[in-house]
Amino acid sequence: MRSKYKRVLLKLSGESLMGHQGHGIDSERLGEYARQIAEIVQQGVEVAIVIGGGNIFRGLQGAAKGFDRIKGDQMGMLATTINSLALSSALEAIGQPAKVFTAINMFPIGEHYSYRRAIEALESGIVAIMAGGTGNPFFTTDTGSALRGIEVSADVMLKGTRIDGVYTADPEKDPTATKFSEITYAEVLNRGLKVMDLTATALCKENGLPIVVFDMDTPGNLAKVIAGEPIGTLVY
Repeated sequence: MRSKYKRVLLKLSGESLMGHQGHGIDSERLGEYARQIAEIVQQGVEVAIVIGGGNIFRGLQGAAKGFDRIKGDQMGMLATTINSLALSSALEAIGQPAKVFTAINMFPIGEHYSYRRAIEALESGIVAIMAGGTGNPFFTTDTGSALRGIEVSADVMLKGTRIDGVYTADPEKDPTATKFSEITYAEVLNRGLKVMDLTATALCKENGLPIVVFDMDTPGNLAKVIAGEPIGTLVY
């Protein structure tokens, strides 16, 4: 199968790692993700990954419960690191080399992130998993993904979610919601659609990084997106 993209930034949500168990990390879901990722690396695609931490802890939710916002966000950064280590372990278990880079120095848990070192890993066929968001509070992992995607010169950001694209409203709540096959960044911002947070969307818009939102939970979908099949929504 011919790949449409040479280098991608794959953004995964922490919640999706919960699978059917409703908390933590579902080893079955993790293994499925690892197999999909390894499959596209074998096709010659360079894969950088950012994972959220919502299955373990969310800074904003913590702040709502009385946590200091900065400490809450730092706890969220650690949650993304736990997920990143789990994914790197799952990839290595099936023979796909992976390396965890952390936004804040956490040696020996991961290598302190530098875009040059991440690109070196990508060019060597190693999956580069970037943990810890941007390393700063008040920024989401969406913004972290946009930043890392731009830094490593990714062709596209692939946002893998449990929903198969961008809709006029939340399809899980509104049965009349209709799906966009493509939509501009400006329209996303004007309509207030929850594709990513405002900072991340603006960052992608300013730097011309297209986003494809697709359903990652259906096995085989990642390879289809890489092949250019129109199964999700293109934001450009």
